[in-house]
Order: sequence, then C-alpha cells, then structure tokens
Amino acid sequence: MPDTKIKAVFFDFMGTCLDWHSGTIQVFPSSISQSERSKLALEWRHDYFDANAARLAAEQPPEDIDITLRTTLNALLEKHSEYKIRFDEQTKDRCITAWHSMPAWPDVAPAIDKLKAAGYEIFVFANGTPRLQLDLCKTSGLKFDMLFSSELLGVYKPSPESYRKTLDLVKVKPQAAVMVAAHAYDTRGAKEAGMKTVYIHRWTDDINEDMEVVRRENDFFLEDMTDLPAVISQMSILRHEQ
Repeated sequence: MPDTKIKAVFFDFMGTCLDWHSGTIQVFPSSISQSERSKLALEWRHDYFDANAARLAAEQPPEDIDITLRTTLNALLEKHSEYKIRFDEQTKDRCITAWHSMPAWPDVAPAIDKLKAAGYEIFVFANGTPRLQLDLCKTSGLKFDMLFSSELLGVYKPSPESYRKTLDLVKVKPQAAVMVAAHAYDTRGAKEAGMKTVYIHRWTDDINEDMEVVRRENDFFLEDMTDLPAVISQMSILRHEQ
C-alpha cells in the first residue's frame, strides 16, 4: 500500500491564524461604541465572503483583496448611513490598510513551531494576495514554508481547482495533506479534494454556521490550536498504518 503518511499542513490565514476582529475595530472611529464597531466588523467580514463567493459563482477571476474590502466597506456604510459621515476617505484608507497588519491568535505560533519541529511542511493557503500574506507574516511574526493565495493561483477557495493546483505545486497527494481552517466552506472544499480536515472554532468566523453540523463534518474539531500538533501526529500515524 502506498505511503500516505501526513506530510503537509495547509493553514487558512485570516480568521484561522489571525485575530482580524481586534485589528479592525481598533481603526474604526472611536466615536462609535465598541459593541457597534464589533457588529460592523463582523458584518463587513461576512459581506467580504459573500463578494468572493459571487465572483467565484460568476466565474470571474480573483480581485485584489484591497479593492474587494473597499467596495464592501462602502456598501456597508450605505446600509448603515448613521455611520457614513464618520468614515472619511482617510479613515477608509486606514481600515483597508489595517487588514495588512493583524495580530496572531496566541495559540498559533506555538502550534506551528511544534509542527515544523516534527518535520511537517507548513503552508498558508488562503484567499487574498501575495502582498497581503507577506505583510501579515511580517506583522504577526508567523513563519511558513510558502504562501499560496487566490491571486497567485488564479482562483478562489473553495473551488476544487484551487485545492488541486496547490497540491500539484508542492507535489503532495491529497491523502497526505491536512487543511486547517476556521471556515466550513474551506474544510468542505478540502474534504471534496480528498484532504483531511481540522476545523478551528473561532468566535469571529462562521457566525451563521451550525457548529454541531460542522463538528460532524470534519476529522477533528478544535476550540484552538493548542492540541493541533498532537492531532496531526495522530492523523499521520493512522494514515501510515492503514
């Protein structure tokens, strides 16, 4: 039987590894209450996902994430006209720029370090741009073997082509790869591509998903990445013994 031991771990980036919510509400106008800033940030994030999904459904190529974020922010402020006057163009610029500088969740760096020490190849595989991902690695301090973005691949996740292209580029079979993400659409796409999946539950993401359904869909469901190295090791041993 061919060796299907786990070799590569692919991480979604924003949300899964990075606390985008904290970074975003810090640059929203302070004249808006923190609770309202939180609601706006969550809605903006949801609208961004919808915009990507619409482009994918229309078979359009990936758009620069800065453009998508600005378009969705403008639309959000049209829906919430009471806040529109507080977002001048300079403030909007700060809001877009903030997405290039987000803090990592505290459980992420230790998990990545342990996985690297165990010999796994570690990749970012996320929608976005190379520039965004490079900036985020610098500001978060997270280090990966390589970065794969929708702009680089020419297609958004969760298109099946996105997973196939990425696996082909690193010459790793689907059954020897794990997708780690805080987004159900992503783990579903990875599962369809034949990858193993670990879902990381972040309160900032998948706010409209039924977590009990998500829990059943994935190989593992974790509340953070503390136990991720042990889980990957367990998956690797099980694969190798099959």
